[in-house]
Amino acid sequence: MISDFYCSEVLSGKTPVEKVLETERVLAYYHTRPAYEVHIVVIPKKHISSFITIGEEDNELLLELLTVVKQIASRVVGQKGACRVITNLGEYQDSKHLHWHVVYGMRI
Repeated sequence: MISDFYCSEVLSGKTPVEKVLETERVLAYYHTRPAYEVHIVVIPKKHISSFITIGEEDNELLLELLTVVKQIASRVVGQKGACRVITNLGEYQDSKHLHWHVVYGMRI
């Protein structure tokens, strides 16, 4: 069974989240189980399984997603002086829904 926490829990509203930024097609929120001092997740509201499976029909969505990642990363850098922007692929990707982590600090 393919795990998609973002569709089944976050986007459905079953798991409440603290939103950081939201557009019509993208949601950024504080991670429900943060692994860093600052840990924000950015997801498309449309199910896309992975960064490497994005189709050309989703180019505009990808641009919007990256724009939100950039805005969140800029905020974190402005507040903390640095951040990491991470996406995982293949076996490293626990939830099979495209997402980015914007993080600051050492792993907790």
